[in-house]
Amino acid sequence: MSLKIDIENPLSSEMIAELLRLDASKRYIFHRESKNIEYKEAFNHAGWDEYLRNFAAFANNDGGYMIFGVKDRPKEPIGLSERAAEMFDRIDEEYISGEINKLFAPTINWEKQLVEAFGKPFGIIYAYKGNIKPVIAKQDEGAIKNGEIYYRYSGRVQKIEYGELNEIIENRIKENTDQIKSLLSKISEIGPANAAVLDVDRGVLEKDKDNILVLDEELIPKIKFIKEGEFSEKKGAQTLKLVGEVHPVDQVEIVKIKKQNLTQMYPYSFTEMKNKVVSRLPKINQNHIHKVISENDMKNDSKYSAYNFRTKTHGDKYKESGIIPQATPSLYNDEAVDFIVRRLKNE
Repeated sequence: MSLKIDIENPLSSEMIAELLRLDASKRYIFHRESKNIEYKEAFNHAGWDEYLRNFAAFANNDGGYMIFGVKDRPKEPIGLSERAAEMFDRIDEEYISGEINKLFAPTINWEKQLVEAFGKPFGIIYAYKGNIKPVIAKQDEGAIKNGEIYYRYSGRVQKIEYGELNEIIENRIKENTDQIKSLLSKISEIGPANAAVLDVDRGVLEKDKDNILVLDEELIPKIKFIKEGEFSEKKGAQTLKLVGEVHPVDQVEIVKIKKQNLTQMYPYSFTEMKNKVVSRLPKINQNHIHKVISENDMKNDSKYSAYNFRTKTHGDKYKESGIIPQATPSLYNDEAVDFIVRRLKNE
């Protein structure tokens, strides 16, 4: 039986219950290892290179789960030891995301959860299907080799074979071609004289060099795709709704504002930021840095840091609830480095 994944909420209580569902004997896990399920009996930090290799393999296929606490052959749900469960619960998600970005490109989105079933703890990690494929290893580390592409086949991870790689390449070409065709079709419908390009990154709606509408910098972050189907004549079509005051150009002076993208404003992952701090203060360690970040709420201070949401859904959920989704990495800038160094020197 193929597992149907709720890609909007892959770690929902319903999905977890299905992943740990027992077979008719009530002794063993119902689902076998497959292209989107990998079982592990134990969890330990020494296995991270293998785990990340699995992340990449899942990302290059359709996404998938690593479930810790299930014995192999037969699939007996034995749970994690107390020590292993504690290690899993304390996974430094920001550090692991930094390691992923160091080892692979494009990035891999993932999240984890420690759950209880049958009175025992289990660790579950979900690696999302890659938005851009293939995910490729950038350097050697343990089981990971520079330049290799890993793929999840039925019940196993290996270097990708010709057929699957060719399919990924063809799909990527088709997606790009379809997007270009769609844009050209829309331009043809409304006429080139009425068409313009919205560059959300720069905050500019541009037709040509003489016809430029500059959006207020405060309005740029508020531009977002609304829920499919709403405010749209065509059900299911993505619609962009701009909300804000419009001033006649003869009443205000228009100044072109260059809106830097997130990685320009916050260029460092946690690992990169940590290395910069350590280069200036060699005796401090990662725990010291985490303490300063936590005590000063730096992750929620845009002067130093910004959340790098893995998907649009995660960003939207944060805006609605104010709750940061699990495994959301933060990015940092030079001001963060300087602030942490100053605080640690004072201590």
